[in-house]
Amino acid sequence: MRTRVGYTGGKKDNPTYHSLGNHTETLQIDYDPTVITYDELLAIFWSSHNPTRRTWSQQYKAAIFVHDDRQLRQAERSKAAISEEKTGRFFNRTIHTEIIPSSTFYRAENYHHKYLLQHSPQIWDEIREIYRKPSDWINSTAAARLNGYVGGYGTMAQLEEEIDRLGLSTLGQKQLWKMVRRFGK
Repeated sequence: MRTRVGYTGGKKDNPTYHSLGNHTETLQIDYDPTVITYDELLAIFWSSHNPTRRTWSQQYKAAIFVHDDRQLRQAERSKAAISEEKTGRFFNRTIHTEIIPSSTFYRAENYHHKYLLQHSPQIWDEIREIYRKPSDWINSTAAARLNGYVGGYGTMAQLEEEIDRLGLSTLGQKQLWKMVRRFGK
């Protein structure tokens, strides 16, 4: 439903990109479990990075920050499942991705949010017109969805189903269709 980027896992109060302390850059996801489950999110997470690569810095550590015992059990179970695979890209390799209790999440500076969307001028201008305050577009479900489409995620069928709910003008919709067609999904 919503994504925000930021920093967590460290001790420093109010970290920034240029003064991170011992925090890790993270993505905070608000989701509807009737649409996508936590297990499905975990599957996406494992498939979108190489969990066998050792962490080379605290800032870019691969980690799952869990919020409760249920998430901890599910994350540990999913990690065990990929480490026990008998074939595939993780076969017979150590999984280095960590599972860590969550701590305070500090929202990153505005220029980090909806990064791909910010590089699509027509659509970005419309989003800033609709959501005048940065906190509004940062927390917007529509802006999160648009950021995904602009980045090549989502299909033409999905866009067809929801394009009228994203708040774009006819020109903005045309631009978005052009971008999604370019990815050929």
